[in-house]
Amino acid sequence: MKTLNFLNLNENSVANVVAALNPLLADFQVFYTNLRGFHWEIKGRGFFILHSKFEELYDDVAAKVDELAERILMLGGTPESKYSEYLKQARIKEVSGVSCGHEAIENILDTYKHFIAEERKLIDVANEANDVVTADMLTGYLKEQEKLVWMLTAFNTKSCEK
Repeated sequence: MKTLNFLNLNENSVANVVAALNPLLADFQVFYTNLRGFHWEIKGRGFFILHSKFEELYDDVAAKVDELAERILMLGGTPESKYSEYLKQARIKEVSGVSCGHEAIENILDTYKHFIAEERKLIDVANEANDVVTADMLTGYLKEQEKLVWMLTAFNTKSCEK
């Protein structure tokens, strides 16, 4: 028996949602690994703040990875679970060797810019399939990400102290 039989969603319509969720899942998996690297490699001014912030971010991303994979399953799809496949599907790239806080935050901001654009597109795809749950989940991500982008931008701005 299929879960979709109980969700009142059309299998053909949600196939487009699943097809769009899988690359997003891959992006989040690569981002998770990038954040772990930033957490481990950060040095210099702001170490204590950024080390903790990066841990907070990768914990949040890990929860989103699980949520995305479970949503794919609910919609009758199969989430990818091999890192080699994530690297093929991901639209963001692996990053390593970043120890400068400013550089790490710039990478994070660029990644969120990508996520925000992709999630907005995916919300439209979900709405076309009458999949309000996926659209709502992604709207929640956007709300968090927009605030985080504002905060990271403020943190990464050079001080105007004299």
